[in-house]
Amino acid sequence: MIFLISGKFTVFYAIFSFSIRNCPVVFLFHAFLPGYDADICIMKLIACIMCFLMSPACAVSSAGTDSLLAVFWNLENFFDFTDGGGGSSDREFSPEGERRWTGGRYWRKCHSVAKSIIWISEKYGRMPDVMGFAEVENGSVLRSVIYGTALKKYGYVQIHADSPDPRGIDVALVYRKRLFRCAGWKTFPVSADMDGNRMATRDILYVCLEGSDEDRYHFLVNHHPSKYGGAAATDGKRIAAMNVMLHVCDSLSAAGENNIVCMGDFNDNPDGEALGLAGKRLVNLGKDLHERGEGTIRFSGKWDLIDMFLVSLDMESSAVMEICFPDFLAVRDNTCSGMKPLRTYTGPRYSGGISDHLPIIMIVKKD
Repeated sequence: MIFLISGKFTVFYAIFSFSIRNCPVVFLFHAFLPGYDADICIMKLIACIMCFLMSPACAVSSAGTDSLLAVFWNLENFFDFTDGGGGSSDREFSPEGERRWTGGRYWRKCHSVAKSIIWISEKYGRMPDVMGFAEVENGSVLRSVIYGTALKKYGYVQIHADSPDPRGIDVALVYRKRLFRCAGWKTFPVSADMDGNRMATRDILYVCLEGSDEDRYHFLVNHHPSKYGGAAATDGKRIAAMNVMLHVCDSLSAAGENNIVCMGDFNDNPDGEALGLAGKRLVNLGKDLHERGEGTIRFSGKWDLIDMFLVSLDMESSAVMEICFPDFLAVRDNTCSGMKPLRTYTGPRYSGGISDHLPIIMIVKKD
């Protein structure tokens, strides 16, 4: 085995080998193993350490203070635990309902979401600046998460509005008020037909945030119609939602605005028909991940990437997307090999997890 040692590595080798040679364990090796060659063993040990440090398992992306760190997460049926008379889902997720959704279970989920965000901060070196969520029942749920858990000391504020979704679930956005000022926000309904009749689905939430460094970002939080009833039969609904989102993006671009970030659960993979409408107008940061077989939701042993970030062309070279899958969000897939996200409920059975979706992050390096 031949090693080429130069520069700073020579210094490391000299210090490390001196320390090893003077270690009591090495003297024992010399005493009981006459054929023991310290130089060769030290070189092999250094090689193992360097290979470990250079391995993908140790390669962790970081988001410095000169970057934007954003998160999106579909929290799957995150209802409060009171029956407010908001429909069948509201009754279902209550202490007396089918799910037996108690205060204890509710707060466990709140703290688990906070734990996951803290895990993201430890992995990427800082707390997220902006977070988009889907499938939250109301503003009370968000307030519980950002004010009633370990997140309370980080100064997050929320933006949420009720939508006409029949299940009573909405999208929302939270941001750190120390870093951003909200310059305005609005919801955009999805039309069901050419007459402009409103579709009973989640509105698209638009929020404009201005940073202390005078950067302005335009966030659109989405949760497009699902494939319930069949993909072909529901394609038109997702296309309608995508057209609304793209209309907002085109209007911003026409006004000379940059830094447009569309995040959400699009209920289709990056190569789906609706997402194809973005064409060359937006950059889909999830495309390469999908082509590598990665995903945010797993069904019948197959990963689908339906949660993603799409950004304006000016952000193409500075933005990157990753999927977060810590061990505590995982459970073994008993029907197929591998792991899958740990849900709050598996069918009617309480499992104690958070969601069938994995959180995604986006890092934007600033100039």
